[in-house]
Amino acid sequence: MSPPNATILGLETSCDETAAAIGRGPDQIASGVVYSQHDVHARFSGVVPELAARRHMETIEVVVAAAMRKAGITWPDLHAVAVTRGPGLAGALLVGVCFGKALAYALRIPLIGVNHLEGHLASAWIDEPDFPTPCVGLVVSGGHTHLYLVAAPGMYQLIGKTLDDAAGEAFDKAATMLGLGFPGGPAIDRIARPGNPQAIRFPRPYLKQGSLDFSFSGLKTALLYFLRDQASAKQPKSVADIAASYQEAIVDVLVEKAFRAVRRYRVGSLSVVGGVSANSRLREALVSRSRSAGIRLALPPTIYCTDNAVMIAAAAQQAYARGEFASWDLETDTELPLPVNVFPQAQKHRAMVAGRR
Repeated sequence: MSPPNATILGLETSCDETAAAIGRGPDQIASGVVYSQHDVHARFSGVVPELAARRHMETIEVVVAAAMRKAGITWPDLHAVAVTRGPGLAGALLVGVCFGKALAYALRIPLIGVNHLEGHLASAWIDEPDFPTPCVGLVVSGGHTHLYLVAAPGMYQLIGKTLDDAAGEAFDKAATMLGLGFPGGPAIDRIARPGNPQAIRFPRPYLKQGSLDFSFSGLKTALLYFLRDQASAKQPKSVADIAASYQEAIVDVLVEKAFRAVRRYRVGSLSVVGGVSANSRLREALVSRSRSAGIRLALPPTIYCTDNAVMIAAAAQQAYARGEFASWDLETDTELPLPVNVFPQAQKHRAMVAGRR
């Protein structure tokens, strides 16, 4: 019989953070350690996959040892090892999966493969274990901007996604254009604070169609053209005003689409997770809108918004309770989707949308 609160080692190496965490239940975190590679990739204005994989190999043992030490446990205390198997960078994922496989095999304990996106969604329950479902979950990060109808942990239906660039990528590219460095999201958040978000009216892409999908490539192009014209302007706008106005356009789209989904699927709760959910202006707008709409909002603490292993351990606790274990031939998948579960609400909406075409 499974222990009610299994002690699980979670590993996260999908991109440029090497992370390990010890979880003793969905909301009981014994430790969490993250080694960031931002200094490695900053001079390239983006993540270099080969460098990321090499740094994971150099640091994963140290990070795991630190997580074990902080939790005050030894190998025999573990009930399972959980690894991010996708989506993400191929080489980076492989480091974590190979390490996790070898460790679980040596300890003769179960191996759990976790979808990185499910890890982000699970972060909603870390500080709020009673957060209700069904709910709408918005995953917004450097590589993903997806809306899900969440019936329960492990039961998801994709109801909206980006058609081109993710919101996090839009922030990163804008930061590069503005000379703010990498990673772009925190840089824009920081410099936008004293700026006027109404100084420039950037487009709100794909907002009026009534769709739940996203598109940010046009917004990036609008910024590029604005900066080109700005070079010859008699009264150029400040970088703070440009950043604040650009950020406001992204925030408006994310907030409107999220609450549109809440209304459409008639649910009373919304979780917003992923690296971009750490953005201070987005959090402010979400809190304000949720209060006025009477919707319960889950916003994980900012330390659990960016890639971390605490969320992987939390998702693994849910999988452990369901008895979902991986075989020893577990493989990585750079494009791994969340398992599709079709709910009556989602079926009805899709049929309605299809009838309009």
